[in-house]
Amino acid sequence: MRDIEWLLIGIFAGYNRSFDNIAMRVMDGLMSIPTILLAIALIALTGPGIGILIVAIAIPETPAVSRLVRSVVLSVRERPYVEAAICGGAKLPKVLRRHILPSTIPALAVQCAAVCANAILTEASLSFLGVGVPAEIPSWGNMIASSRLYLAITPITVFAPGISLALTVLTVNLLGDGLRDLFDPHAKRRR
Repeated sequence: MRDIEWLLIGIFAGYNRSFDNIAMRVMDGLMSIPTILLAIALIALTGPGIGILIVAIAIPETPAVSRLVRSVVLSVRERPYVEAAICGGAKLPKVLRRHILPSTIPALAVQCAAVCANAILTEASLSFLGVGVPAEIPSWGNMIASSRLYLAITPITVFAPGISLALTVLTVNLLGDGLRDLFDPHAKRRR
């Protein structure tokens, strides 16, 4: 559900200039809130849980995705095929759905990989600090935190989840690079 909201904010901000000014000022305000600090504050107010953790991680990611979609929409709305559709009498919802929305998919797919990697690291950080998911739920942050006590005896108990976390984030980032190469028309010509 959160992905659709990011997409809609970006599309409407890129297409409607009056909404753009308001939405981008709100996004500027959201960008100023550090993710970890917001998550700790929300969890302190409501108590730990997966739902509040998802909200705490998703709120600070909204501005980056909305700004990306907005920039794509700003460049696409000036293209001749969009102007031709408008001159041909196409209604705004049809123009947005048929011409502008498909142009945002490649950039959004790449950005979602980056957001996913950041969310994995944020969740692990919060769990390590003890304010993430509850201790009974498996998490790399929980595993690393509980293994600190045994670092001198068996260091593998700390390094195994740490290396797994690093490899997962690396894999997600490489997936994002692969999506960028897949969707980039210039990269296809170079191959």
